[in-house]
Amino acid sequence: MAVYGYKGVNASGRGVKGVKDAGSARELKTVLKAEGVYLTDLQELDATGQSKEEAAGGGIRIELTGRVTSQDISMATRQLATLAHAGIPLVEALGALTEQLDKPALKTTYTQVRDRISEGQSFSEALGAFPRYFSKIYVNMINAGEQSGTLELVLARLADFMEGQERLKNKLIAAMAYPVIMAAIGSLILWIMMVVVVPKVTAIFEDFGQTLPWYTRTLMGLSDMLRSWVFWLVIVPLVVGGVVMFIRWKRTTDGREKWHAFVLRLPVFGELIMMIAMSRFAKTLGTLLSSGVPVLKALEITRHVLGNAILENVVDEAIVSVREGEHLFKPLQDSGRFPPMVSKMIAIGEQSGQLEDMLENVAVFYNEQADTRISIMTSILEPVMILIMGGGAATVTACILMPLLKIHQFAG
Repeated sequence: MAVYGYKGVNASGRGVKGVKDAGSARELKTVLKAEGVYLTDLQELDATGQSKEEAAGGGIRIELTGRVTSQDISMATRQLATLAHAGIPLVEALGALTEQLDKPALKTTYTQVRDRISEGQSFSEALGAFPRYFSKIYVNMINAGEQSGTLELVLARLADFMEGQERLKNKLIAAMAYPVIMAAIGSLILWIMMVVVVPKVTAIFEDFGQTLPWYTRTLMGLSDMLRSWVFWLVIVPLVVGGVVMFIRWKRTTDGREKWHAFVLRLPVFGELIMMIAMSRFAKTLGTLLSSGVPVLKALEITRHVLGNAILENVVDEAIVSVREGEHLFKPLQDSGRFPPMVSKMIAIGEQSGQLEDMLENVAVFYNEQADTRISIMTSILEPVMILIMGGGAATVTACILMPLLKIHQFAG
């Protein structure tokens, strides 16, 4: 089957558009005509939601709204797991899932996955053709589930895993949203005071011959600088250039390692980053191993979710050690980078044959610790940001009012 984007007019004369799959354009026209839709445009779509003519450089763009997010993939995986658990064959389950999806790009992707399976590909091979939506973790877990005959169980674990990662990401975003918004508002307020208010108020001082306090002169100098060409043509380009150079340096191998080592040493934030990394490491590795993915392959995939070059290097060393027959906990313990609790729990899991359960316990522990730390940081950041904003506004106000009070006393 192919996927088509269409535009048309219904029986009441209103414009309609949508996406449907059909065996051919003629078949789709017949279906739509039965529904009372008269076509004005019909285009076959590719996996990205574009018409094939547009992908080749021409044709009309079929507007498909809605960016596909990891949450969309997670919800689709949960629905597919439910259908598979009910005993519905995979191809039929994908067909039913496709009918329930709202986002055209995702609908198109799952339709093409179903078609590839119908043509003889495995589920994991079909998913692997769309790396934009399905990560290596996703594809390898599906592959392991197919080989072990536990696909419905793996789908449920995948949905649990993705939902857990989404919850953690949302908590981080929510925790950072408040201070970022407050900082932006505070910076805007101070900017307006320095560029608009301060020049007008300090103009009063020009009529008096008194020497102004050093802090008022400093404030006036900053205000003049912010309004001058030097600020916009020299200072701003220098700052932007510095940021660009830093980003480029951070992308180099040496720069990335030095920056990530520095980040891990940061007070409070370094510990939080380590907690999140350990939660991801344990949850991802445990999920992959419990789904039947070989340990070396699981480690190679897991290293990419850590987000820290120093910890990734430790996992690389662990892969070499495990390949040579050594236990996993040993290189992690010897590195001094992983928390002792992680290596000890892994050692217990390896000795007892319950490594997946131990990793799940580690993930739960560090996830709870990260949640607690985020809550504490959020509760502390709110009053701190208010104090900083109030302090900045109060400082500017005091630098203006103190001389005015002295001038008033002198004039009186």
